Amino acid sequence: MNLLDIVGYFGVAAIGSSINSVAGGGTFLTFPVLILSGMTAMQANMISTIALLPGSIASAYAFRHQRAEIDRKILIPFIIISIAGSLLGTVILLNTPEKLFSHLVPWLLLVATLIFTFGKYFIRHSHENGNPNIRSNRLGACVGMTLIAIYGGYFGAGIGILMLAVLQMIGFSNIHQMNAVKTLLGSSINAVAWLVFALSGKIIWDVALVMIAGAVVGGYTFARLSLKISPKIIRLLVSVIGFAASAYFFLYGV
Repeated sequence: MNLLDIVGYFGVAAIGSSINSVAGGGTFLTFPVLILSGMTAMQANMISTIALLPGSIASAYAFRHQRAEIDRKILIPFIIISIAGSLLGTVILLNTPEKLFSHLVPWLLLVATLIFTFGKYFIRHSHENGNPNIRSNRLGACVGMTLIAIYGGYFGAGIGILMLAVLQMIGFSNIHQMNAVKTLLGSSINAVAWLVFALSGKIIWDVALVMIAGAVVGGYTFARLSLKISPKIIRLLVSVIGFAASAYFFLYGV
């Protein structure tokens, strides 16, 4: 890995982490770039998850005060589901033949991009206070979170929008609380995936460490600069990248 590679990997991770902190969707940048750099689809998926985890943890920490208002009886079951589901998803990924996963990549990117782009239109946001009543739709919410966690461990792009939809289904109405729960569960999913991938022996660690450093810088520094840009513009840019990457891999393969 030469100096140009180091600068490139560092920069991509920094921008991806910055995008995540403002609007989400950093994976749509890091994942295709890693594939185009010559990595296999599975390596790109795992290294992207490992690189962007610091940003997820930082976001979860930032929402700690909003999360303190939520009943732990609601949070703890979802955390357990997220950990177990992510573990299952990563195991499925590691047992998926590389060729099969490569064929799935265009579809995974397309579905994730569609969720990222249009999922928000199916979520109503309000700013009411108070804990939700989870007695209704409890089973549906648990099933939904389990599927999201499995998908998160397997691929992961777009899980934030899916989580918001499930949280609304069980009665959450305060968007700040919803984001607080979403970032915590997303960090739990990614942390499990991080650990499993790290132990898999398939990570190119010199690349991963450079990207982790870039993600930390992006999450804490570049994100402040990004806040001067409308999140709508960033989301639009991310959607364009996602659709373009999907089209490229459909046309030319992985």
